[in-house]
Parts: sequence; C-alpha cells; structure tokens
Amino acid sequence: MPTRDTPFGAFNFRVEFNDGAAPASAFGGFSDVSGLGTEITLMEPRQGDGHENCVRKIPEPYKSADITLRRGIIEAAIFWNWVSETRRSPNIQRNIVITLNDEQGNPVVRWKLINARPMKWTGAALAGKVGREVAIEELVVSAEGFEVEVA
Repeated sequence: MPTRDTPFGAFNFRVEFNDGAAPASAFGGFSDVSGLGTEITLMEPRQGDGHENCVRKIPEPYKSADITLRRGIIEAAIFWNWVSETRRSPNIQRNIVITLNDEQGNPVVRWKLINARPMKWTGAALAGKVGREVAIEELVVSAEGFEVEVA
C-alpha cells in the first residue's frame, strides 16, 4: 500500500451506534466531533512516605476525554431514544464508532468509544434572524475507554 503525503480531510466522517447486538446504525450527520483523546495522570508520592528526596511519578490508570458531538437538528429517533433512556436509567451505555473516510468514502481510521453515555445535551440557540443559519445542537458523551483501528 502506498504511503500518503497529504493529511485526510476532517470533514469526511460518520458517527454510529455499534453495541454489538445489532448492525451499526448511524444517528445523524454531525458537523463536528471534538475531544477524542486519552491521558494518563501521574501521582507524586507525598512527603512523609519515605521518598521525600525522590522525584518519582507513579502512573495512575488512563482516562478518556469527553467527546463533544455537534450537528444540525434533524429527526433522529435513535438519538433521542438513547438520550431519553439514559435520563431514566443512567446505566444505559452504547458503543459509538466514529469513522474517518478518505475522499472516495473508504474508512481510514475508526475510533470506538466503549460504554459511552450522554453527559450533557445543549439545544440550539433559536433566533429570529433572516437567513439560512442551521439550528445546531451539542451532545457531550463520556466513555469508559476507546479503541483505535487504522484501516
């Protein structure tokens, strides 16, 4: 496979549920996905534990960043059903797959958010302006972890 010299465009991606029980289903076209990331926290030993002169850092478990999804409001029952279900029962989780495609629509990279749940939903700002502004809503999800698959 030849290597690529130019970066892939950030505008060509798909977001879908994939909880393993059924085929993956897209739940709306998102204009922006941000926050994909992970970090490790380092704990420094406290004074008085025998390591006063030591600058040793101990790794704590990794944590995944919260992901923010933005989209124009559409009619998407699967999306609203999930948000409504988690308001009634906060333990309802879904796996979410975010796929970046190349210019021909072929998958390049997939991020699988494991056991994700909605943490915050923000509705669109509605204004009586003349024009074709899109009503944008925002959803912040938290996941227990994520996997990256390079195609």
